[in-house]
Amino acid sequence: MTNNDVRSKARTKPLAIAVAASMLLVGAGAASAAPGPATEAGPALTAPVPAGPGAPAERGPLTNTAHLDFLMDTVPLTPVAGHTTYKLDEMPSAQAPWTYADKEADGSYGRVGGGDLDPATGHWTQGAYNADDIARTAVVYLRHWQQTGDPASKERAFQALRSLTFLQTTDGPNAGNVVLWQQSDGSLTPSAKPVELPDPSDSAESYWLARTVWALGEGFTAFQDDDPEFAGFLQDRLHLALGSLNKQSLAKYGTYDTADGVQVPAWLIAGGADASAEAVLGLSSYVSSVPGDELAATALDRLSEGVAAMSSGSASQWPFGAIMPWNKSQTLWHAWGGMAPAAVATASEVLDQPALLEAAVKDTAQFTPQLLAAGGPDNAWSPTPGEAQIAYGVDSRVQSLVATARAADAPGLLDLAAVTAGWFFGANPSGAPAYNPATGTAIDGIEPDGRVNPNSGAESTIHALLTMLALDADPALKSAAVGINRTVSTRGLSVVEAESGTITGEGTVVRPSSAWTGEANLSGGAYVDLKAGASLDIPLPASDQPHNIYPIVNRGIAPSGSTAWTSAKGPLGTTENGGAGEQGITDAPGILFPYSLKRALSAGLTAVVGTTNGNVALDALLLQPQISTVSVSGAGGDSTLYVSAAGSTTVKEVDIPDGCTMVQRQYDSSGQPVAGAKNDAGTRSGRVTVAPGGFTMVTFLGH
Repeated sequence: MTNNDVRSKARTKPLAIAVAASMLLVGAGAASAAPGPATEAGPALTAPVPAGPGAPAERGPLTNTAHLDFLMDTVPLTPVAGHTTYKLDEMPSAQAPWTYADKEADGSYGRVGGGDLDPATGHWTQGAYNADDIARTAVVYLRHWQQTGDPASKERAFQALRSLTFLQTTDGPNAGNVVLWQQSDGSLTPSAKPVELPDPSDSAESYWLARTVWALGEGFTAFQDDDPEFAGFLQDRLHLALGSLNKQSLAKYGTYDTADGVQVPAWLIAGGADASAEAVLGLSSYVSSVPGDELAATALDRLSEGVAAMSSGSASQWPFGAIMPWNKSQTLWHAWGGMAPAAVATASEVLDQPALLEAAVKDTAQFTPQLLAAGGPDNAWSPTPGEAQIAYGVDSRVQSLVATARAADAPGLLDLAAVTAGWFFGANPSGAPAYNPATGTAIDGIEPDGRVNPNSGAESTIHALLTMLALDADPALKSAAVGINRTVSTRGLSVVEAESGTITGEGTVVRPSSAWTGEANLSGGAYVDLKAGASLDIPLPASDQPHNIYPIVNRGIAPSGSTAWTSAKGPLGTTENGGAGEQGITDAPGILFPYSLKRALSAGLTAVVGTTNGNVALDALLLQPQISTVSVSGAGGDSTLYVSAAGSTTVKEVDIPDGCTMVQRQYDSSGQPVAGAKNDAGTRSGRVTVAPGGFTMVTFLGH
């Protein structure tokens, strides 16, 4: 599977080590979590050796733009047809961040572009700078300036916005769209190598157009009083972008496409709640300042509606309330869609539409706890967890939790935000800090086995800083987050491969040449093909509590009977083998999906048997404890998050360390405190109470 197979917005650094059969969608500014070989970066592009990492100081600011400042470079803006920017005649250059930064043997960093470098021309096959990172860099500097009053950040935001708007096409059939890549000499690369869609990159709407809307919206709000002339220019460019969207995706407002039998909104930018959500963030900022702008308010209303419509599942149905990012797959969730809850939560306030908030609450209060318990903020579930983790995925969770907590007045979400943000301070699979507040660097990713990519590209730096800005703005949240620097254990969703089972009757293990189906990944790269009358006995690890079982079935379109699932204590439920529904806009017929069963597997049972009356392709089983846990520690003490997938209130007995007392905070499935909860009831007894579909945060004091 290639990146273009997925969304084309995902770009991998050349020669980076790929994760086999992985859905890690590496975006510009974040290399694969495994470091690639050294790349020639050119002269005079190396940062000084940074100071060693230190513990973040609660009293000082966490936000340090030094590394992002280093990534910024002066870009000469050569006049070209269809491209200009604010006061180009007076200021023939702007500033933009280099896409990547490789860590050198001496600990310094070398700035690197995307693709391969041609030494003769100094050009990269993609470019030195890209619109995705320029837009988000502008957002970082805008927020830092607004939050701290820093004049240097104001100037860098100004120059980044000038650079970004130069990439926007101003006339002709592609007016309003955005060229993705730019070389260090200022020349544009409309068609990059390898080919990315759309090609040329300004020939249609794109993720980078959506991010341009994000930056323009926040830019207008920040500059409207300080520099009205520049704000007016940004407003004009925002209207130009919206004019383009109104001719493309937004022209389809109110219509729906079919995706494996499910109706999905047809008016999302580039078919995604992911891209649309980032545009919504900018539009929310702009419309809050100019509520009478009908063009922008209408776009905000319609895009927010489309994003919220991608909400799926519940506490006991995959994907557990997540807002799905791509309308062409019901089974691929990825973290580049992680800003969706933040977007609809913010829009619900700006538009005064409380109904939008429901999708944000389900994603943050139900899906996010399951994500954390399954091993942390993985960058993709496709549909099984187990991908690498990067700063974007972590930050998008933090941003969404904070925004939804504010909009819904749901304090439980801030407990989740603290646990999530602890990833940057060491509560991650590597056990080491992923962000250094002394230098402003952030690693480019962590593999599930703890291997670290030590590079620090633009995307990783940007999203680490966005989280730090959010923490600096909330002293209580900051204190809680920096007090978490170690993940002691996670006990959540796990996978048992179908091919580990014993086949009775006619059936075989199939290993296709690619695990990618066109919409999702086969877990382990294989599945079991069972014929009618056959059965599959799958061994499971012993457990002291009930589990929800989700058979992952690759259903075809044609009806093909069903598979009955049983345990030693009786039937669990059935799954359909076929009847997946009309293919519609998806890239492959049928659907690979984890289906719920009616009954949970009782504690102590160690096998499940599936017996089919028709042909079926069985991929794996997802096992979900009815109470999942995440245990963390640090200067803030030892804490455990208990997450419910049960249908009723659950009471767990836990051991209290000698000399400690236990404090618990109980929240329901919307992140609200449980009415009448006695949070001190287990102070000495060790009885933890978890609401159905909710979560409880337990902290041990006095250790």
